[in-house]
Amino acid sequence: MGFLDGLRRGRGTDFDAGSAAGNAIELTKRHDRVSLTKQSAATGHLRINLTWRMRTSDIGAARRESLLRHPLRALKPPQVMGHTQSVVNVDLDLGCLYELQDGTKGVVQPLGGYFGDVNSPPYVKLSGDDRFGSGSGETMYVNLDHREDIKRLLVFAYIYDQTPAFDRAHAIVTLYPSNGPRIEIGLDERHPQARSCAVVMIENVKGEIVVRREVKFVYGFQGELDRLYGWGLQWGRGYKTKVER
Repeated sequence: MGFLDGLRRGRGTDFDAGSAAGNAIELTKRHDRVSLTKQSAATGHLRINLTWRMRTSDIGAARRESLLRHPLRALKPPQVMGHTQSVVNVDLDLGCLYELQDGTKGVVQPLGGYFGDVNSPPYVKLSGDDRFGSGSGETMYVNLDHREDIKRLLVFAYIYDQTPAFDRAHAIVTLYPSNGPRIEIGLDERHPQARSCAVVMIENVKGEIVVRREVKFVYGFQGELDRLYGWGLQWGRGYKTKVER
């Protein structure tokens, strides 16, 4: 089916976000999956949050040359810097390829204004587009009360129309289920020229909702992720409207 099939621009909605309380589960290469069903967390709204900041190692690198001439600088605490364009010219976006049980496929993403809908297909909604790296980052919601209608969801992050800088922006995707601990996936692998990253797959496996770490970097955009995972959509160049700071 086409890229626009089943895709609606949702209206503003009040969400019952998952709680940040409890211990976090970190998905790694060795421990790469967790079952929301087995944790009694496969209901309600699953909140997915993308945040990023400048790597402190990169910040310190610019100072090392002058430490011999200014040794007292080593005693100063490292400067905390946000992920603004004055630090690194990067705009990370959160998106989701979806496939429903009836065969409907599409994408939820800021490009094109396809923010989805949480109460009707695709049961995924992006809350907005963080252009400048606010503290809250970007957030997406999945309505797991409709888990029987969902086949698979591929959550991804990409750098929109800027210098590739995944190796400089320390990004974390955190899932907040309606019950139980949050789930964290760090994008810590160094891929300087990568523009997109498949972060996590949420899949309905015989009625069980399984979250599986992916963290696969590619050098293209959504079309390359599509080919990697066999989604079969048609892609074209997309643009964002300009905004003022």
